[in-house]
Amino acid sequence: MATADGQRVLRDLKHLRTMGAYKTGVHRPALSAEHVASINWLKAELEALGHRTTVDGIGNVLGEAPVNGPKLLGGSHLESQNYAGWLDGPLGVVYALEAARAVKADPSLAGCGVDVAAWCDEEGHFGHFVGSKSGIGKLSEADIDAAVDRTSGTPMREALRAAGFEGRPRFTVDAKRYVGFLEAHIEQGDWLEANKLKIGVVTAVVGSRNFVISFEGTQNHAGTTRMAIRKDAGVACARLIVAIEQLFPTICGPRTVWTTGRVTLHPGDPSIIPGRAEMLFQFRDTDAALLDKLEDALRNLVAEADRAGPCRVMLEQQRKGMPAVMADSFQSAIEAAAQARLPGCHTRMPSGAGHDAQILAEVMPAGMVFIPSIGGISHHWSENTADEDIVLGAQVYVDAVARLLKS
Repeated sequence: MATADGQRVLRDLKHLRTMGAYKTGVHRPALSAEHVASINWLKAELEALGHRTTVDGIGNVLGEAPVNGPKLLGGSHLESQNYAGWLDGPLGVVYALEAARAVKADPSLAGCGVDVAAWCDEEGHFGHFVGSKSGIGKLSEADIDAAVDRTSGTPMREALRAAGFEGRPRFTVDAKRYVGFLEAHIEQGDWLEANKLKIGVVTAVVGSRNFVISFEGTQNHAGTTRMAIRKDAGVACARLIVAIEQLFPTICGPRTVWTTGRVTLHPGDPSIIPGRAEMLFQFRDTDAALLDKLEDALRNLVAEADRAGPCRVMLEQQRKGMPAVMADSFQSAIEAAAQARLPGCHTRMPSGAGHDAQILAEVMPAGMVFIPSIGGISHHWSENTADEDIVLGAQVYVDAVARLLKS
């Protein structure tokens, strides 16, 4: 029977935590020296296991088991958000590595194997799902040419050169070779913890729509311009935010979320009426039709605000990410593994965050396992999960892998 070594899983995760350690979390941006160190660690572990291992020209890692029978692809990512958590990403890589070890050691799974992938830059330092898109053949050389680090402005080509990956070929996974892709992740929310559950069986990964909404008014003196003739772009922005907050609750789904992530006023001085304003707005759901409905509603609100004046209001779509449904076979395998280990302590649930699994789901069956996040905290250095939950999740993951390989 394939069995996870829980202490080894914890040891691997805590070792990765030393690469870019920041307070109780990590700072390991994509293609940084710390990220490259984690890539080199994974490569060495996979080679020690006997996997043929490649680090390609985008910074993706693929370790291939030398077997001829059924194979499963597992993994996640190794880089972090800036000054963020130690489990977001590495958990899924280490679980896949442990599953590869467990399957190799199980005589009942002779001929089967687990390939392990670490996709570069799931966190979006240079773009959205750069590594996994490259891994399925949906990232062009022009996309890489255009990519720059969102924090430093460093071109991705320059970062790849500094990391030592420039000029290497990029691999594309052979989707037909796998029963599918399985990713494990901390929940990044508090649903499991609040409901005293231990395992989340992901049903679908949300799609998101991202927009820049711009407002053009007239910049003028704050002390001498009468209120009746003002064209205050800041006020126009605030009115639209209120209109969204009034309308969206009447048309959203039970798990729809929306966020005004940034508001910028120009020139941003207390004695000057803002002549321009900009807001970044995003909404997410797992229902593609509902996303379309929300987008239509937003466009109508923007058009109404533009017609009403006194400011021009313009909308530009930055990103249109589609939801991805996780395969029924993967959901069933995860659920059966969880039920065997801890009856009644698991649930089917959507993922409110994006993950590499939604990209891989475009070319092969995919699934996701969630384990609890303490306090629902993620994308912050205080992100954490209890050791016992990490160990339990690893065994459920390995059990699910074994079921999928035998099916």
